[in-house]
Amino acid sequence: MELEPRHIQALELHGAYWLNAGPVSIRAMAGRVVLLDFWDYSCVNCIRALDYIRDWSRKYDSYGLVTVGVHTPEFRFGHDPDVLAKAVVHAGIKYPVVADNDAIVWSAYAVRAWPTRILIDRDGFVRYVQHGERGYGEFERALQQLLSEAGYRGEFPPLTEPVREEDYPGSVCYRQTGELYFGYLRGTIGNPEGFNPESTVEYEDPGYYVPERFYAIGKWFNGRESLRYDGGENARGIIILQYEGRSVHAVMTSRSGQPCEIQIRQDDVPVKLERSGSDPARKKDGMLTVDEPRMYTLVRNQAYGAHTLQILTSNSDLEIFTASFTTSVIPDIISRN
Repeated sequence: MELEPRHIQALELHGAYWLNAGPVSIRAMAGRVVLLDFWDYSCVNCIRALDYIRDWSRKYDSYGLVTVGVHTPEFRFGHDPDVLAKAVVHAGIKYPVVADNDAIVWSAYAVRAWPTRILIDRDGFVRYVQHGERGYGEFERALQQLLSEAGYRGEFPPLTEPVREEDYPGSVCYRQTGELYFGYLRGTIGNPEGFNPESTVEYEDPGYYVPERFYAIGKWFNGRESLRYDGGENARGIIILQYEGRSVHAVMTSRSGQPCEIQIRQDDVPVKLERSGSDPARKKDGMLTVDEPRMYTLVRNQAYGAHTLQILTSNSDLEIFTASFTTSVIPDIISRN
């Protein structure tokens, strides 16, 4: 977490529209502490961090904290007001959210990654900036410090307990595979055919796979942000991911909005329902239904490991934007202090 000196004045929040309440004026919040959470509803790291943001908003509202979510969408579907409104409700967010569709607020605050948390003090100065996950206890202590500076003299509630083992201070985690993008602008495809922008490519199975790449089989349309199956109902498209981690998540959608079923296989075996986490799109072993644009949980293993995952489809509505992976702590290397 970065401690900022008191010379960076916080800027106003100019977005496309607001949800829940607002607009919130930074100038009008003089005397109060403001927490800005820069997030994207389809980002796995943002989703995990929301457990803490929601709790802080609830706990410290009466102490003078103002929480604002700044939703800066990574993909085109995140600009849709109806899609974002539904995501905010699904995430259980009660505080105001500004739609930063043109990344105006993102740029004004020089944000570099999702999620990013910023604390603004009673005088309107940026005081703390924290990127990514973890460090939640440290950030909450900084929040309490600024509330004390703003005039609160009583006792604060206990710090929020870590939600996951990897959130404990001092915990050491395995290295997971990095996020994979499927669009040609940032894509990490491993097939020798590569990308052909705005065109359909028929990919062949190379027969070998390396980490940090995805592999396609069949006909796939190469879009800027996504890969879309384009082989027809009588054929089949396959995406192959060789990864290290505990769970796999993918940002996907159905182009028409109609439900499309895909098959999920890990190490040549259909993924059992009990290894799908709590994703409601999983109804039976080895199958997942994709309809709305969001992050879907493909598999949640009991432990960290190296696996090969396959996504199979015959539905030309399927679009895949990213695949992301989470890790777990190394056994016996975790601090509870």
